[in-house]
Amino acid sequence: MIKKVCVYCASSSKVNFQYVKTAEKLGEILAENNLELVYGAGSVGLMGVLADSALKKGGRVTGVIPRFMVEMEWQHDGLTELILTETMHERKLEMAKLADAVVALPGGFGTMEELLEIITWKQLGIHSLPIVIVNVNGYYNHLLAQFSQAADELFVRPKHLDMWRVVNDVDNVLEALNNEKIIHEDIRRFAKI
Repeated sequence: MIKKVCVYCASSSKVNFQYVKTAEKLGEILAENNLELVYGAGSVGLMGVLADSALKKGGRVTGVIPRFMVEMEWQHDGLTELILTETMHERKLEMAKLADAVVALPGGFGTMEELLEIITWKQLGIHSLPIVIVNVNGYYNHLLAQFSQAADELFVRPKHLDMWRVVNDVDNVLEALNNEKIIHEDIRRFAKI
């Protein structure tokens, strides 16, 4: 059963307003469905909007952030729970450990790196988490095309292109998560990473 959803998204505040509304809506959807948000604990950009909207609807929000970012005062101070890590690698691992599912909203290098890593971990059998990519405004079209090219040129097996679901509208995230084949045996092996 999905109880906690890890969301990767941008910390930029300069992005198209459509992306801001998408983050806001996802926060509301998670809270209204009693799903805890797990995210990178940022206070600005899509990260801040996502957390604020979930909290405003009475949702539980857990943020995970490295100490150096807290020293720079990048953390959201109004979260249900704030977990500090020593490194970025520990941050990503802790977020994945806490989650029952992963959603990627539009974002920059950090968001894409988190998405690619969690896909790789799934490919390796380190976890069985459902993954949903929110391709609002066609944001991930080129990355998804690159994934297809990698399969076409035999860098990845075509079956591995089924490890995630893509939705074009955040309203379809929960349906995509619930329709994703969830492996109920706990095959997560995070301790070996």
